[in-house]
Amino acid sequence: MNLEDVKVVKTLLTEPKEIVIIPHKNPDGDAMGSCLGLYHFLVNSGHHARVIAPNDYPKFLKWLPGNESVIIFEKDEKKAVRHLKKAEIIFTLDFNHFDRTGQMKSHLESATTDFVMIDHHQEPQEYARVTYSDTNMSSTCEMVFNFLEVLGAADQISEDIANCLYTGIMTDTGSFKYASTTSRTHQVVAKLIDCGAQNTEIHRRIYDNNSPDRLRLLGRALKNMVILEKFRTAYITLEQHELDEHNFKKGDTEGFVNYGLTLEGIHFAAIFIENREEGIIKISFRSVGDFSVNEFARSHFNGGGHTNAAGGRSEDDMKGTIAYFESLLKGYELNLNA
Repeated sequence: MNLEDVKVVKTLLTEPKEIVIIPHKNPDGDAMGSCLGLYHFLVNSGHHARVIAPNDYPKFLKWLPGNESVIIFEKDEKKAVRHLKKAEIIFTLDFNHFDRTGQMKSHLESATTDFVMIDHHQEPQEYARVTYSDTNMSSTCEMVFNFLEVLGAADQISEDIANCLYTGIMTDTGSFKYASTTSRTHQVVAKLIDCGAQNTEIHRRIYDNNSPDRLRLLGRALKNMVILEKFRTAYITLEQHELDEHNFKKGDTEGFVNYGLTLEGIHFAAIFIENREEGIIKISFRSVGDFSVNEFARSHFNGGGHTNAAGGRSEDDMKGTIAYFESLLKGYELNLNA
């Protein structure tokens, strides 16, 4: 953040305000961790803050401190709209386009209040009075830590804030293994542990909380994996009937896409998940090295994200989506084998 933005934020937060904090649709650990971490700081500072999530999020994030106060827009639209209308400041975290908020989009577009964006994705929209955008950051949670630090509030990071921010950094860095993890990331994590983040317990709650159904679904996903050695690519498909057979719950497929990258010689991995209710194939992309799945997703699947992690969607059926995906790989053969 530049000094001018810091001054603006400090001015906005000088007196108690009605504040709404919003993550993207289908919020993950970084989205909910950053929102709830900021929520605790604002409430502790005397503001009236609420987190409004566009839709529900996985059970393995429900333990986060402040979870009970989150309003789910899809479940309680009237209450959510009421808070949005009286908000004096709206923070948008871990996304930079209103399109990422589903049914909340129109309400955000019509809002006339001050917006503050904190996000690490590429190509941000220009809707916020203050935009803190840095694509080199490991996570939005690391950015929220920096945000509090430049406000002179690092000494106000409570155990609840530390647990929320640690969760988002850990999940968005793949437990600190992705290239976005820097020495600064480790310094921030160390400070969060000093502030009370229960790192071992957080890891257990996120990663060691499987159900038999989820493990069997993982087995099905791995059985469905297709390996295209010529393109150094592996992809997984999961159709609706396979999800139904394994009593699929939101978050059950989290991390499945990464298994493709554990194969020797694979540089590009994808997972295609049918969502019959929405009439789409939801897609996640991962890569290693310089192959940009962000550009791939933006160019071909109405998506985007980061260089090595992105998402997209297809309105074709599974067969047509896969045929299209495989046809695209021919144009990227040199890049994938570089």
